[in-house]
Amino acid sequence: MKQENRCTYQIRVLSGFSQIPKICWILVCEILSPKMFKQILLLLGVWLSISLNAQVINSQSLESIERNKRNTSFNIEEIKVRWKKAALENCPGVPCIITPPPGPASTACGSTTSVSDVDGNVYNTVAIGTQCWTKQNLKVTKYNDGTPIPDLTLTGWPSASGARTGYVATGVSSSDYVGTFGYLYNWYAVTDSRKLCPDGWHVPTDAEWTIMIQTLDPSQAVNSGNVSTFIGSQSTTAGTKLKSTVTNTTSGSGLGWNPGSPGTNTSDFSAFPGGYRFFSGSFSSIRVIAYFWSADDVGGGNPNGWIRVLASSIDNVNRAVTSLADGASVRCLKN
Repeated sequence: MKQENRCTYQIRVLSGFSQIPKICWILVCEILSPKMFKQILLLLGVWLSISLNAQVINSQSLESIERNKRNTSFNIEEIKVRWKKAALENCPGVPCIITPPPGPASTACGSTTSVSDVDGNVYNTVAIGTQCWTKQNLKVTKYNDGTPIPDLTLTGWPSASGARTGYVATGVSSSDYVGTFGYLYNWYAVTDSRKLCPDGWHVPTDAEWTIMIQTLDPSQAVNSGNVSTFIGSQSTTAGTKLKSTVTNTTSGSGLGWNPGSPGTNTSDFSAFPGGYRFFSGSFSSIRVIAYFWSADDVGGGNPNGWIRVLASSIDNVNRAVTSLADGASVRCLKN
């Protein structure tokens, strides 16, 4: 009876883990000694452990293989798509590296594509960084309030110490030249309280010129330490970016830049060389050099003002000073 009780529990347990018929377990339990039976149970436990672990490993392996198959399938499909994209875009290699499109254009001009002066002359606009500029040299003959600006071509140019305001043509009689190169104005006209530029616009300050040049060339030479004294090349690259691409075939004729260092005009500023008028009355450098006024004088009793200079033979833009009575071109900047 004891033997039967001992076997009853063991057989019930073992039958749950094995496919061996229950009757076989009864026979083994009745024939073998308890010690031998325990050894058999121990060996059976080891076997069961190995078997179960193998099943787990096998399951994990199958899952890993399946995952690799899925990844391989995805990569193959992805490569097909990329090759097709490469073929369409004519890009070598996979993945196809595409040059990103240029960033959004500056919105400094907003919806303002052009502006008219009081004479009805129309100037296109161009956004450079955070600023909105006119693309043509100023050719207005009245102040913004309608008052005529003295035509110094007819009445004579002021002396170096004179304060008479006015404008003058470039020294070439053809109206085509005024249409292209604009008029030359002395600094007194530039800074007159009646305003040269259209309403909502102004003649740029020296600092505003520097901001624009720094946009085109972050390494520009003027800084807070030398802003009051710096004279010379402000940038070795911005000049060509500002100059119009219109180039004359021969020197001394045409409505563009004389042969030299052609402009790329990547800024779309379209600078034209209107030349210069000395207070003594002579003209110089039309088709060769562009001189643009700023609204600042040098100060300290010095009768000079700041200008920017572009030349046909160099890629630089220079910061210089000239007599307030001299004549130079003007561009307008949106307020």
